[in-house]
This record gives sequence, C-alpha cells and structure tokens, in this order.
Amino acid sequence: MTWSGTLRPPARPALRRDVVAGVTVAAYLVPQVLAYSGLARMPPEAGLWAAFVSLAVYFLLGSSPQLSVGPESTTALMTGAALATAVTGGPAEDAAAALALAVGAVCLLAWAGGLGFLADLLSKPVLVGYMAGIAGLMVVSQAARGSGADIPDGSVLGEAWWLAQHPSAVHVPTLAVCLGTLALLLVGARLWPTGPVPLLGILVATVAVALARLPDDGVAVVGELPFALPSFGLPSFASAVSSLGTGALLTTALAIAVVGFTDNVLTARAFGDRHGHRVDARRELLALGAANVAAGVVHGFPVSSSGSRTAIVDAVGGRSRWSGLATLGAALVLVVALRPVLARFPDPALAAVVVYAGLRLVDVGEFVRIARYRRTELLIALATTTGVLVLGVLEGVLVAISLSLVDVIRRVARPHDAIEGLVPDLAGMHDVDDYDAAVVVPGLLVYRYDAPLFFANADNFLSRVREAVERYDPVWVLLNAEAIGEVDLTGADALETLRAELADRGVVLALARLKQEPREVLQPSGLLERIGDEHVFPTLPTALEGYRAATGGA
Repeated sequence: MTWSGTLRPPARPALRRDVVAGVTVAAYLVPQVLAYSGLARMPPEAGLWAAFVSLAVYFLLGSSPQLSVGPESTTALMTGAALATAVTGGPAEDAAAALALAVGAVCLLAWAGGLGFLADLLSKPVLVGYMAGIAGLMVVSQAARGSGADIPDGSVLGEAWWLAQHPSAVHVPTLAVCLGTLALLLVGARLWPTGPVPLLGILVATVAVALARLPDDGVAVVGELPFALPSFGLPSFASAVSSLGTGALLTTALAIAVVGFTDNVLTARAFGDRHGHRVDARRELLALGAANVAAGVVHGFPVSSSGSRTAIVDAVGGRSRWSGLATLGAALVLVVALRPVLARFPDPALAAVVVYAGLRLVDVGEFVRIARYRRTELLIALATTTGVLVLGVLEGVLVAISLSLVDVIRRVARPHDAIEGLVPDLAGMHDVDDYDAAVVVPGLLVYRYDAPLFFANADNFLSRVREAVERYDPVWVLLNAEAIGEVDLTGADALETLRAELADRGVVLALARLKQEPREVLQPSGLLERIGDEHVFPTLPTALEGYRAATGGA
C-alpha cells in the first residue's frame, strides 16, 4: 500500500486525467453546493466559499488522493436542523460559522489526542445502513423546497408528515419543476454516468422555467448571487450562543465532527482500497479540522466529504490530490463566468439535485450482499437506517455502533471450540468434527478455545471443558492456547479453577502453544508454576511426546 503524501504534480498523462476529473467534479459541485446551502438554511455564497477554502486546505493536508471535500449532505442537514431549532432569531451566518469552528476544534483536539483509531469501530453494515438513512433524510428534507408549500418549521420527518396531511398546500408548478428535473437527472445518469449531469439538468430546468415564465407563477429562483471576497474573521460567538444555546452548539458540533470524520475515513478507505492508497485516519482528523476552521473563518458552515463527488473523481480517472486543486480552479471560473445564470437556477430544481444525490447513496446491492453473508449484520444495517431516520444522525450511528459491539461480544462470548485428534495421512492435530476419520489420542483430551479468555466467556469456557472431560474421561487435558491471545483476571481465575478441579480428579492440565503476552500476564498469578514447566509445551507434537513419555502411551 502506498500513500500519496507529496504535493509534487504527477506525470503529464496522469495530471491531464486529474484536470479532467477536476473540471467534471466542478460542474457537479456548483449546483450541488447551492442545493446544500439551502439544506443548511444558509445563503448560496456561504456554501461556495466553504467549498473553495476546504478544497484548498484538503489539498495541503489530506491523505486521500481522491476524496472530494466541501459542503456535504449530512453536515448540511445537521446544520440546517440546528438552525431550525435556534432559540432566538439571531444571524444564521454567525451560528453556522461558529458551528464550523467548533467542529474544527473538536477534530483538531481529537487529532492531537490520537483518537483516529475510533474509525475502526465503524463496520461495513453500519456504513451501508447509515448512507441509506441519510438518503432518506435528504429526500424528505426537500419537502418544502420541492413542493413550494409553506411548511411550519420542525423536524425533517415532521415537516414531511405535515405536507402529507395538507396536500392542498403544494404549489403545482414548483412540484412539476422538481419532479421534471429529477426525472431528467435519473435518465441522464443512466445515459452518461460520468458526465456533469446535475449541471446540465439544472441548466435545462433553468431555461425551461425562464421560457415558461414560471417565476411569475411563484416558482422560486436562487436570485442575485453576490461574488466578492468573504469577510474573513471570527463570527460573533455571543450571537451564536444566544441563538443555539451553549449546550446545543457543543453537542451539535460533536455530532457533526463524529459524522463528518466517519464520512471522510470510510469514503476515503472505500476508494483507496481500489487503488492501493493508504488512508491515514489521524491525518484525516487534522485535514477535516483545518477545513472546518477555514470554513468558519469565511463565514461558511461545517464541511465534510462527498461520496458522490469522490465517485466521479474515480470514474473519470483522477488519481491524485491535484484533481481537487483542479476542481477548485474550475469551480471558481464557473461561478465567475456563469453568475448571472446561477441567479436564475430554480429552487425546486436544486431540491431535485439533493433528492438525486440521496437516491444514489442507497446501495441495494450491498444490502443484498450483507443479507447473504450474515443475518445479524443485515439487522445492524437496517437498525442503522432506522435509527438515523427516526432518532437522528448521531443517535442512529451510536445505536448502530452499540449493536455492532454487542454482536462482537456475543460472538466472542460464545466462540467456536474444538476437540482435536489425529487424522490418518494428515499432519498435525485437527477438529474431530471436521473429519470423520479423526480419532482422539487415548487418555489425552486436546481442547482448543478460539477466542481471548476474559470475563464475558470465562464461564462458557469452564462449562465447555467440563462437558468434554465428562465425555472423554481423560488422563491429561491439553489446552491448545494458540487462539487465546489475551487472558484477563477473570480468565486467569477460570484457568486456576479448571486446574484445581482436574487435580482433584487426578487429571493433569497441560498447555501448548501459549503466546508470550498471555504467558507474561499469567506469570505473576503463580498458575504456570502450579501447572509445572514440564506441562507447558511450545507445540502440539512436543506436547504429544511429553504425554506419551509421562504415561507410557503408544
């Protein structure tokens, strides 16, 4: 595995592909960012500047050659939800910028504390279910924008439910523009998978709306889009705290940081595995933190990574971080050159872009693959989806991680074990359940426990060994410890209990293939001394020789 950590441009053919990928992504990014700005309840220019500075920062600090950073559906949705519940009507820009700075601070503190390993708690079923839940939230979050209805502020699901109860509130021309644009995007994606379909769809919708004079009928458009240097500086934290409340500001920032980091690492790893790129989770924390600080300084809103834009980079052939720099340059040119056109973009068409991006996040094939692999993992994926939709993004992810850990503990607490014997014409000792011809050595019970020995499975270990002893009535019990990589105090006590019980029956407890780490842990307990050095063997063959020498067996 290699890590593209250098800023040196690649060879000319590769650089050409990166530039093409950057231009293609820019054509997708601009309408997407405008749509996500609305999702975050922020003006369009806030999303554009957040995108520009985060692309520049990630080019300098990121570890993934392909990841596309900037405003993203999940963080925009969470920002919009926080602003919707603001306790006062203070400036939304101050609250959103303060939120971005707080997210950046959380990520930088996690980077300094070496917490990148937390990304390992996120399994594939969690990712698949999470993306499906986010897709559902993205779709229903566009209820007001796509229908033109004046929906009272509330939760995402609450607003959609209100609209379902009040169908007469739908503005038909607005809904027609939204559905027509969505149909165009879906058809275009099938005909031109790697093309700038969202931009072309938005342009077609803009022309159609203008020709039909639909703005006169109440179809909303983006409006004048000011393009000037942003007002660099810190937002008014007093205004942000008075709007959101200190607790809401901090908890929302923590939630966005967790979800944003999750997005970054999982998306980067998914594409990095395809091309042998190593992703440094700790460096991703640094890059994400710095990008959010930059977004806050330009009065933007929290940013993360986009799976859909990263997929376009990969499909078009971008293989280095220079594709991100090309995206930045092309997006700047696009905004400057087409600013009058951008002002005429219809709001319902931008809502269609969000819905389109959401639908692309649902990976039905992965759900099917997970279902075929293991039912419990499918339940984790579905629980994640349900949790995100019903409880919220962070709560849904926490529920899913908890379920994943419970499932892991369940499997480790009741692991596979084996009685081992000899198989004719096959070297070594093997599970007698795997071979019909396997036979145990008379008087010798070779037992293997395939898990660390700790508090959650110590009783199970003792029960299983006792059952085997009753069944085989051995002279020696040889514990094959090759799969026992860890022994805690409860596990050590279980081994001592087993040794004492066997000694009372006149049965010897012996150990084979005990690793150095559990050996060092067990040494202070005196257990190894009580077992005796003559009953601790480096391999199964030497243990078998020791048993035969001690008992005179054949």
